[in-house]
Order: sequence, then C-alpha cells, then structure tokens
Amino acid sequence: MLNITPIFKKEVGSYFLSPVAYVVITIFLVLSGYFFYSSVAYYSLVSMQAIQNPYMVSGLNLTESLISPFFANIGIIAMLIIPMLTMRLFAEEKKSGTIELLFTYPLKDLDILLGKFFAATVVYLTPIAVTLVYIIFIRSMAELPVGPILAGYLGLILMGEAFIALGILISSTTENQIVAAIITFGLLLLLWVIGWAASFTGPLFGKILTEISLIKHFQNFSKGVIDIKDVIFYLAFTFYGLFLTSRVLESKRWRG
Repeated sequence: MLNITPIFKKEVGSYFLSPVAYVVITIFLVLSGYFFYSSVAYYSLVSMQAIQNPYMVSGLNLTESLISPFFANIGIIAMLIIPMLTMRLFAEEKKSGTIELLFTYPLKDLDILLGKFFAATVVYLTPIAVTLVYIIFIRSMAELPVGPILAGYLGLILMGEAFIALGILISSTTENQIVAAIITFGLLLLLWVIGWAASFTGPLFGKILTEISLIKHFQNFSKGVIDIKDVIFYLAFTFYGLFLTSRVLESKRWRG
C-alpha cells in the first residue's frame, strides 16, 4: 500500500515555509490578472464599437473573445512557473546529500515520487483555484456557459500535471536546481512550439510533430471542447514522466 503522506506533508511544508510557493503564486496571479484585465478591456472596447456598428455584434462571442484567450494565457504562465516548482524536488536532495537518507526510510520509491508530485500539484493548483474569482466576476455581468469553463480548467489540470511530471524527471537527473529549471523550461517550450514546424516537413513527420505538441492538445480545452484523445495524451505524458523518474530513482538507489 502506498504511503505518500509523510513525503507529501514534508514537501508542502517546504514550499510554504520558504519563499518559493509565495513567489510562484504571486507571479502567477499578477500575470494572469494582467492578461485577464487586458482581455476584459479589449472586449469592452469592441462591445462599445459594436453598439455604434450593429454589423459587429454577430462577431462578438464571450467564450471565444474572453474565455478561450484567458485559458490559453494561463497555459503559457504555467509553462513559465512550473519549472520553478519542480527544480528543487530531487536536485536539492541530491546536492545536500539527503537523498541517501531518504532512501533509508521505510518508503518505496513510488511513495517518495508521488508524495513530491502531489505536493507540487497542490502548489500549482492553488493559484489556479484563485483564478475562479475572475470567472465569477464575468458571470456577475454576463451569461456564461459552464461547459467551456469546466473544459478549460480540466485542461489546465491535466497539462499542469504533465508539466510537473517532466520537471520532476529533469530534477532527478541533476544536482543543480537552476540547471533543472532551465532544462525543464527549454523542453516545455520546445514541446509547446514543435508543431509549428509541421508545415515544413513531410506529411508523416509533420503529423508526428503535431501530435506531440503540447499546445495542440490544449487548444481544444481552451475552446471548451473535451476530446478523449487530448485527455489520454496528457495522462500518458504524465505516466511516462513519472515512470522514467522512478527508474532514475531505482538506479540511484542501487548505485548508492
């Protein structure tokens, strides 16, 4: 039976007893608040112009003009801040030498891994939950369908867990937190934009690049569409990231 509670509590405490969680949450909320304000201001401007020009009214759609960009912007912010959450999870343990002590605990590698994974997930989801205030604000002024909102938040959760899994994997391979953060961000950025090269390659290779693009699978969620293929992609990405990390930890345990 899994026993992730000790590691989970330790890691959550480490986040909130240090400036890391507060800095990450603050950056996340400042950036998301700025993008939200900009989107609302732009939508208000276009709405005012539509009053004077009735032909523009048909092109106004609250979901497409406000909700979709809102979730897309948060996705980009997540790519920026998650490397800061994951960089220390194993790199710090390896640099300080406490990872050997960690292996002496009566815990399985999977217990350690999932404890750290869920702790990072909790910190990531904290500012995500706060952004519900923005949605409540919009709903107080206009009718807003619930479906696109639920789809958008589901996409943020699944994509965030995939990002965290990759960040933990990179952190487990190095002792330097800064190196772990830079490599994680670089890989996330590459996987985010890799689909852009699809038009410059052959049909088969182009399709492969498109399918492994992180942004391609998030676009449907941000538009309010839940496609089972996108759900499976993020779940598989998360699973393989954690699986590879467990192999790294196992190798470290045997090598001592």
